[in-house]
Amino acid sequence: MTAPQEQALARREHADGAVPGAGRTEVSEPAGTRGRTSIADTVVVKIAGRAAREIPGVHDMGGGLSRTLGAVRDRVPGGRPDIGRGVKVEVGERQAAIDVELVVEYGVPVPDVARDVRENVMAAVERITGLEVVEVNIAVTDVHLPGDDEEDTAGARVA
Repeated sequence: MTAPQEQALARREHADGAVPGAGRTEVSEPAGTRGRTSIADTVVVKIAGRAAREIPGVHDMGGGLSRTLGAVRDRVPGGRPDIGRGVKVEVGERQAAIDVELVVEYGVPVPDVARDVRENVMAAVERITGLEVVEVNIAVTDVHLPGDDEEDTAGARVA
């Protein structure tokens, strides 16, 4: 082999010493980093909804209309509760923004509940999905008063 041919071969060598075309195919990246992972909005909605409901002082989630529709769906045989009710998300490749509508229990400090929900939602979404949560906006849409459930069930009874 001539000197120019040896120099050309040396330039084609990989950093790990493998020569292209030498009978083995080797990829320098680990298998876990090859490819792309996408996370659907519904995944983040469910995680955020579950995390928000774990906080003491959260009675329900969503605005009035979504809670009404949810109550109807819950009463239908075979219907499942909507864990994502009251949660809206925007999911990018590496980041997510989350909006949560809450109904809080009467007597609990709203700023404390909002802070705890924000922290729990951020931690859960980041831990489970690996996405960076850039913001969690909390809207308290109602307060649940003692006796509210009795009025709801009394109105639903047939006399």
